[in-house]
Amino acid sequence: MSQQLCPPEMFGIVETGIYRSNLFFPISFPFIKLLNLKTVLLLSAEVPTKVVCNFLEENDITLVHLGSRSLTTETSWKPMSEELVKDGLEWVLDRKSHPLLVCDTSGIHQVGILVGCLRRLQNWSLSAVIHEYRTFASSKARYVNEQFIELFDVDLITLPEDLPDWFREHLEQEAKEIEEYQQLIRKKELDPLGVLVRTQYFQSMKLITL
Repeated sequence: MSQQLCPPEMFGIVETGIYRSNLFFPISFPFIKLLNLKTVLLLSAEVPTKVVCNFLEENDITLVHLGSRSLTTETSWKPMSEELVKDGLEWVLDRKSHPLLVCDTSGIHQVGILVGCLRRLQNWSLSAVIHEYRTFASSKARYVNEQFIELFDVDLITLPEDLPDWFREHLEQEAKEIEEYQQLIRKKELDPLGVLVRTQYFQSMKLITL
């Protein structure tokens, strides 16, 4: 009789080699084995059970418990510290740590913030970022988490040398778009503020007035 596979709650694929979920239970061990993980990135403060720790050790999976630090200061409105998000994203963007599972106790709050900030780094529109966050969080969505995602300074991130292909492709596409934009400025089809300049074609069009 085949063993039934049970994904952890809130499981999802973020990008190739990057997964998200809650802090899984033994019932999900057979499923987790199929992911061939190298790293589990734990963002919440809770310590995994001994059973989970033993499972990770037996399967040569490195546990990186970033949440063991203070998530934020008591006087701050922020649900997580920027340093924790920065460190988490730098792990996510380092291909040497892949395949990698990002998790927290619920699979919603800290994970949702980290993934949202990753999407910001990928230049997703804010509406798309918030839509993805709310898709996972549903009725448990928190405005303060969305505000943190919106205001997070992506320039804090130091990109690792060994980036995954999906992020390299993003950087290459971004560089291509910048070059095309600069060419339009040089051709005087755009001004430096990105406003279209009236070209000879438009100037030659007849204006019809009623």
